[in-house]
Amino acid sequence: MTSRTDRLRQLVELQKQLKAIHEIRHAGLVREAAAAREEADALMAQSAEQSPVASVFADLYTRRIGAALVRKDEKDRLAREEAGRIASETARANIVRRYYQEALLQEERIAAEREALETITRQATEK
Repeated sequence: MTSRTDRLRQLVELQKQLKAIHEIRHAGLVREAAAAREEADALMAQSAEQSPVASVFADLYTRRIGAALVRKDEKDRLAREEAGRIASETARANIVRRYYQEALLQEERIAAEREALETITRQATEK
């Protein structure tokens, strides 16, 4: 059977990995939201220039701008949710790390007490 500290150490590592996954997802969602916003801005700029293509396909430009803005809003919402998950994972990781440190201290105390008891026992048998 593995010791409590070993299990807690593994749990700390798992929490770090989960947090990293959520951070990567968050960064990807933020990047996708920015890309959608840039696309909408570019389409609005082309539409505002009154280019012949934009005037012929005005409805298409409007729909694509709308779709890009909807996509941006959705990615922003997902990024906020992911940020909440990052905060949760951070809190969990801190709790597990604290338990791990407490378990290490407890093991050290037990080892010190055991050593002191052995020293006392040795001294008593030598007399």
